Amino acid sequence: MCKKFITLFFILFFVFVQFDSAAQCAMCRTTVESTISNGRSNIATGLNTGILYLLSAPYLLVGAIAFLWFRQSKKEQQERLAKFKIRQKVSQILRQ
Repeated sequence: MCKKFITLFFILFFVFVQFDSAAQCAMCRTTVESTISNGRSNIATGLNTGILYLLSAPYLLVGAIAFLWFRQSKKEQQERLAKFKIRQKVSQILRQ
């Protein structure tokens, strides 16, 4: 019981407590700001594309795991249904 309480406390702590952090290094920020102020946005576009690329990897991983989990549970459900149908047929035969 105490272990569950401690785990719940840490989860709630990390969910509700926010820490300020710098989102970019100073060099990247300076480069992006200077290229945008000069009228060129190709470096900023490249950085945004890279960020989106890095962001997509966790979503693809979670999606793949969800798909495999769904497929496995569907197979198990079909196996249970087949066993149930066999049991029904056996019980019908035994009743006769």
